[in-house]
Amino acid sequence: MSFSPSLLNGDPSHYEGGAVPRQFTATVHTAGTSRNWSAAVTPISATILTKNSAAHLEEVLIALHWCDEVVVFDTGSTDDTMAIAQRHANVQLYRLEGSFPGFGRAHQQAAALARHDWILSVDSDEVVSVALAREIAALPLDARIVYAMPFHNYYHGRRITSCGWHPDRHERLFNRRTTNFCASAVHERVQADNLFVRQLRHPIRHYSYHSTDDFLRKMRSYGQLFAEQHAGHKSSGLGKAVTRSAWTFFKSYLLQRGCLQGGEGFVISAYKAQTVFWKYLLLAEANRRLP
Repeated sequence: MSFSPSLLNGDPSHYEGGAVPRQFTATVHTAGTSRNWSAAVTPISATILTKNSAAHLEEVLIALHWCDEVVVFDTGSTDDTMAIAQRHANVQLYRLEGSFPGFGRAHQQAAALARHDWILSVDSDEVVSVALAREIAALPLDARIVYAMPFHNYYHGRRITSCGWHPDRHERLFNRRTTNFCASAVHERVQADNLFVRQLRHPIRHYSYHSTDDFLRKMRSYGQLFAEQHAGHKSSGLGKAVTRSAWTFFKSYLLQRGCLQGGEGFVISAYKAQTVFWKYLLLAEANRRLP
């Protein structure tokens, strides 16, 4: 399979029939092809972006055994992520060659690699519940509909029901000939304008942060991507960083009842506030570097 890196600068956020373009350079590592389960009536390709995702990837992939295909698009792992992925018969494993294009475009690229037009996008720390898998398998899928599902978010093994983490719902099942992810570097989402959104009943379990190191690593990564995306388009400075950070903590800890979640609620609220603080300082620096 060959890819054309010269097309990466295009905007593949919306496909309208015909062959899906290949718009990046990747190396393919194909796992086995045997099947011992029944997939949904309409073939579905699950897509997953990975980078050092060994902590939860095994559980994530086991929960997707019912999918006809799982595209794992690795963006630079140095742990056991790729070895774990290669153990699963329905996985097609690819590795990004070149710089990371941001989350939105990376999701677009993963969808372009899939064999099927119906895409179920999950992250490498998101486990599809058995009930949700059965619900999806029974759906009469309609390309005019984007399907959203509830998320149950966990931290330190505890489900978080405050801090703005609940209720939580995201559009993740879509037909790539009708729509796709937006191209945003961060806070990417499936575009649902002019489409119907159907709310599914059963959840995805999300284990986004399981250590303080996770918080710090993602704070830096998201902050840098935010600054790159908004440099020259959004103003920033120390005052904005301080006021927005303080408001974020107040909102999360008090208005969104993080104070009722014990120590986890305080840590999550502090993390959200710190993320806002540093991303606006990084944006201020990026603006100053502009000519």
